[in-house]
Amino acid sequence: MNLQNIGVIGAGTMGNGIAQVCALAGFSVTLIDISEGALQKALATVGKNLDRQVAKETLTAEQKQSALDKIRISTDYSSLGQVQLVIEAATENLDLKLRVLQQIAAQVSNDCVIASNTSSLSITQLAASVSQPERFIGLHFFNPVPVMGLIEVIRGLQTSDATHQLALDMAKALGKTAITAGNRPGFVVNRILVPMINEAILVFQEGLASAEDIDAGMRLGCNQPIGPLALADLIGLDTLLSILEAFYDGFNDSKYRPAPLLKEMVAAGYLGRKTGRGFHAYA
Repeated sequence: MNLQNIGVIGAGTMGNGIAQVCALAGFSVTLIDISEGALQKALATVGKNLDRQVAKETLTAEQKQSALDKIRISTDYSSLGQVQLVIEAATENLDLKLRVLQQIAAQVSNDCVIASNTSSLSITQLAASVSQPERFIGLHFFNPVPVMGLIEVIRGLQTSDATHQLALDMAKALGKTAITAGNRPGFVVNRILVPMINEAILVFQEGLASAEDIDAGMRLGCNQPIGPLALADLIGLDTLLSILEAFYDGFNDSKYRPAPLLKEMVAAGYLGRKTGRGFHAYA
């Protein structure tokens, strides 16, 4: 398949980042969200991101404008009729993703590849919700998408070799490194990372050290670029809790049980950077 047109569903942080990198790579992008306001905000965010690259002289003004011109926004799923790949980047909620995928499948051609940017949900289960499930695959981008160099490519039980190869080719075209993972909760990166963050929350909950000292310890003692509690705030504590709950349900293993403090903070609305308060405070 000569991949030229890509659809992205969801204009939030992940969706607009995916749209940006796809447009910069020369693909025509159709960005869809239920809210016109969210779409306009996404375009503004992409514009600001590209302006920073122009200021740093890693991008020309012409390249910036070319990328923006390649992004078309719409609230109508029928706009997906000509795309060859759709990447669903909706909120990490199974019922929501299943509804979105059914809307996608009703509008795209039978040979259009459908991908989910899920970080924890079963690709096999999601694939079963669409016709021709062999064309379904997981494409897990990392936040912030324009900066992070990795894409996890996750094969469901039904995923064909052709679909897998297209995903690998697309990652290369975006200038990303792809790793292939099997369909298990959390795949590779989050399977390792999220329990570590949960342990850091337990350490903080026990009063063993302050949030600042826990993060400093892991940055300076383990050479991590960001401490685990600051990373939790960046990811979003609600997203982190959803991933841990998926692990706990998927593996039926108590080692994945979410820290009680994490659940309490989510219940309080302390979700990290996006609400201005998490394990750290943000202006």
